[in-house]
Amino acid sequence: MSKVLVGLSGGVDSSAAAALLIAQGHEVAGAFMKNWINAEGLPGDCPWEQDLDDALAVARKLGIEFRVVDLIDQYKERIVDYLVEGYRQGITPNPDVWCNREMKFGVFLDYALEQGFEAVATGHYARKRTLSDGHSAILRGADPNKDQSYFLALMTAFQADHALFPAGELLKPEVREVARRYDLPTAGKKDSQGICFIGEVKMSDFIRHYLPDKPGEIVDVNGRVMGEHPGLHLYTLGQRKGHGVASPREGMAYVVVGKDLEKNRLIVGWDESETPGLYAGECVIGSVSTLGVNFDTPRWLDAQPRYRAKAERAQITPIEGGKLHLRFQTPQRAVAPGQICAFYDGGRLLGGGVFESVSR
Repeated sequence: MSKVLVGLSGGVDSSAAAALLIAQGHEVAGAFMKNWINAEGLPGDCPWEQDLDDALAVARKLGIEFRVVDLIDQYKERIVDYLVEGYRQGITPNPDVWCNREMKFGVFLDYALEQGFEAVATGHYARKRTLSDGHSAILRGADPNKDQSYFLALMTAFQADHALFPAGELLKPEVREVARRYDLPTAGKKDSQGICFIGEVKMSDFIRHYLPDKPGEIVDVNGRVMGEHPGLHLYTLGQRKGHGVASPREGMAYVVVGKDLEKNRLIVGWDESETPGLYAGECVIGSVSTLGVNFDTPRWLDAQPRYRAKAERAQITPIEGGKLHLRFQTPQRAVAPGQICAFYDGGRLLGGGVFESVSR
């Protein structure tokens, strides 16, 4: 059995994870990662104080040691600055994936190891298996509707070796049943839907706090002016609503198909496969991370371009700079630079990377 530090977020999943680890015989302590306190007057709800109270109540109920780990400066530097700079450059960053790599299994794991713990556990819906060589494989969660392995795509093999995901072995109703069985105060708590650690705030409102509006033209794929946008950083590829361009065709909508950063133009087109810019067949993947596999020769795998997207067959080929050329067997809709692509072999997560460029 191991000495495990559980990241208690104040939610039901991490609470149940702690209870499960205790039942398995591990030596367990809980910690609340204090990453964001909304001291800058941002819009939206950042309920960190309530989450902290709930996490403490769970630890007391389970009779385990509890601590608060202040990671506010690291979170600002590694997540918020990354997020804002990405939107400034016109790409679509994914803070939740980077949060796992840089925070939960980055600085928080470093802290845990320094404190004498052997592993960090979270409430992620993913599964872990130990391979014959002693290293770890991450698998999709047992609950197909809650699987969160995509958000672990940029983890390193070292991080995976020191991570535990006990909730991922169960279906969501079973996790809540565990929390009820142990009479945990979070058993009936609603799941958070916000940005990692920041809370339930619209991304556009969050970004607007850091990046001022920069109005420009909205044009169609032929360059015809269709309206005005308040700022390119407020839009993402494939966006159907919120751009303000009404469609004269019944049953057909305009969607965002591109951004012209030089001219500060937002480009819209019909939401159909023939529209230039909307579907991508080939991409360059950077910031590649692998989990016990090598991407040094061409191979076919399943590539998942977004969290709720289906994993599709694709071929990857190594290119200069440690990057990968990826070719989808079937062109994919609304693949945007900055987004994360997760690689799978069936249900096993192989790693992932960041879309750097996309060929339409």
